[in-house]
Amino acid sequence: MRLHRNLVHTVVDSLEEIFTEDKYADRIVSLALKKDARWGSKDRRFIAEAIYDIVRWKRLYNEIAGTKDHYSKDNIWKLFTVWAVLKGYKLPEWKQFVDVPVRRIRGGFDKFQDNRKIRESIPDWLDEMGEAELGANWEKELHSLNKPAEIVLRVNSLKTNVRMLKTELLKEDIGTHTDRKYPSALILDERKNVFMTDVFKKGGFEMQDASSQLVAPFLEVKPGMRVIDTCAGAGGKTLHLSALMENKGVIIALDIHDHKLKELKKRARRAGAGNIETRHITGTKVIKKMHNTADRILIDAPCSGVGVLKRNPDAKWKLKPEFVENIIKTQAEILESYSKMLKVDGMMVYATCSVFPSENQNQVKNFLANNEGFELIKQKSVLANVSGFDGFFMALIKRTK
Repeated sequence: MRLHRNLVHTVVDSLEEIFTEDKYADRIVSLALKKDARWGSKDRRFIAEAIYDIVRWKRLYNEIAGTKDHYSKDNIWKLFTVWAVLKGYKLPEWKQFVDVPVRRIRGGFDKFQDNRKIRESIPDWLDEMGEAELGANWEKELHSLNKPAEIVLRVNSLKTNVRMLKTELLKEDIGTHTDRKYPSALILDERKNVFMTDVFKKGGFEMQDASSQLVAPFLEVKPGMRVIDTCAGAGGKTLHLSALMENKGVIIALDIHDHKLKELKKRARRAGAGNIETRHITGTKVIKKMHNTADRILIDAPCSGVGVLKRNPDAKWKLKPEFVENIIKTQAEILESYSKMLKVDGMMVYATCSVFPSENQNQVKNFLANNEGFELIKQKSVLANVSGFDGFFMALIKRTK
């Protein structure tokens, strides 16, 4: 396998922005892929995979390279060199690759296999929290969360079906396969830019992880209901709810970020989802006006995001213990406040993309202990090491009085 100079320089420059300017990896990758229109799919795949891999394994590669978490240009080249050697690339005769200690790099990788924090490349505090939360399950879960995510599409049933979409994508040389546990999902056989396809532009699908696709059906919506999606964001689950409701009834999509709701409107138009209203949460009045009005409520709560480290590997470096402590308090406040919008005999789903019980089962338990008019119907914890997809949690709660 050969390395190409312009691709490698793009990777190194991108890593410099991520590591020294604290920019988000997904944003930098997106910009990097647009730098040269002549690049083919293999070139783009190389850039994206190299950047995400080096971000994911930053601590391990720092230890092997001896760069001590210091990100000068020279040190970033050393991290890239470690990645290239471990991936089996033939190093060209460039000045950055003079006297590379190939044997020492490979030996360094072997040396750290007995140290989980370094082997799995994770901050000490997060590894310790994971073990405290999940016990013996943490090791398997962490290992799974370090595997790159598969690309999963959710078929938009308002426009097409699984069989038809599979056929349409194949015409554009995009192979997919199904998984019987996820009836609306198509999983890409290999990474491709699906957003340039005609079928995407016509609203045939959205990109949504298979675990995330379990949340909307868990709410047990029916056509004609009044549903409130309280933390709608850009609307991935809102659109899924609309499809499950066959575009009948009304979904009120709430969020504290108006720019996300504007993106949701755009996506809804493309998807043909005409039963969605958006409302910007500017204060408590917005919530109070809707007390006791909803048949169903989705609370896709803000969380640590530990369950989606597969697709957001830089999140483990940006996450801080105090953020997790604060978000647990915020989750409790949201549950307490937003649950008041539910009618008697209505149901709500509390969901997170975390695998930690403190954000999940414990939140539900505490809410039920403090609110006697609610009961737990069912809950589901999705671990990445079991499903192969993102880690998620969801609980269905009924208001009884």
